[in-house]
Amino acid sequence: MPVPVARYPYGGETIISLSISEDSGPEDLESLAVAIHSLTGLPTTIRSLKRRGLRLEKGKVLDRDYTGPVLEEVLKTNKVAHEVPAEGVYRGKHVVVAPIRSKDGRIVAAVGIVDLLATIDLSCVFLEYTSVLEEVEDSKK
Repeated sequence: MPVPVARYPYGGETIISLSISEDSGPEDLESLAVAIHSLTGLPTTIRSLKRRGLRLEKGKVLDRDYTGPVLEEVLKTNKVAHEVPAEGVYRGKHVVVAPIRSKDGRIVAAVGIVDLLATIDLSCVFLEYTSVLEEVEDSKK
């Protein structure tokens, strides 16, 4: 089944529109999942409210019938979740999952990534960054 695409004329050009609904399947969500995965380079998951979706890692779709416990939770709560799942493929890993909502705020789908930032001590990173900057400035004198 092809991804639903609407074409709208705009100034003599055609604009392509991607449509996602609560019934979207993996084939409908793939272009969005690939874009997110390409931008972050992180393991990425996505599914709609009524159908399972995709799991991507290392530039490849590994599962076209995927769901996970945090995706399921976000589909129920319609809220962003930062968690370490106790089960599933990403058990023991920090993940962040966000809802994809309709214009009226209803949950349509959920998308998640492995959250590497949760494993980094940002205060330590910024402390090191400050000391490196001071060393560079001192060496200029």
